[in-house]
Amino acid sequence: MSELDVQIPTAFDPFAEANAEDSGAGTKEYVHIRIQQRNGRKSLTTVQGLKKEFSYNKILKDLKKEFCCNGTVVQDPELGQVIQLQGDQRKNVSTFLTQAGIVKKEHIKIHGF
Repeated sequence: MSELDVQIPTAFDPFAEANAEDSGAGTKEYVHIRIQQRNGRKSLTTVQGLKKEFSYNKILKDLKKEFCCNGTVVQDPELGQVIQLQGDQRKNVSTFLTQAGIVKKEHIKIHGF
């Protein structure tokens, strides 16, 4: 056995499978609903990964009217278009998206504490 046949073990990378996939918006066609803490008791709910053929502004208008909160559509260079809503609206948004027929329940991932 020569010295070239020796295999050197590499360090374990816990994010290897996440880096191997396409890390763009809508990976595996999941819609990600996250909460983001602002200051004090204030928080934001973000919705990412909706299909591009949907009108984000129309969805935002319906969400704002349904939940009596303010919101905006933000263009992110990495994630694409992201809907931001004031307050913790994670469960409300997930039920709205499933009832409206925009996304199936198994394609929604809710993140946060």
